[in-house]
Amino acid sequence: MTLNIFFLTITIKKRQLTAEDILHEEMVKKIQDQNRDRQFSMYRPF
Repeated sequence: MTLNIFFLTITIKKRQLTAEDILHEEMVKKIQDQNRDRQFSMYRPF
């Protein structure tokens, strides 16, 4: 996709993910889910 605004050209390309990037994002999501579960268990109303 290319936008031409006042003689300024901006090109947006889809980023290609490597195997390392995919593994890293999966690990980050897993840690976030664990933290969310821990927060819910601590602040759950009785």
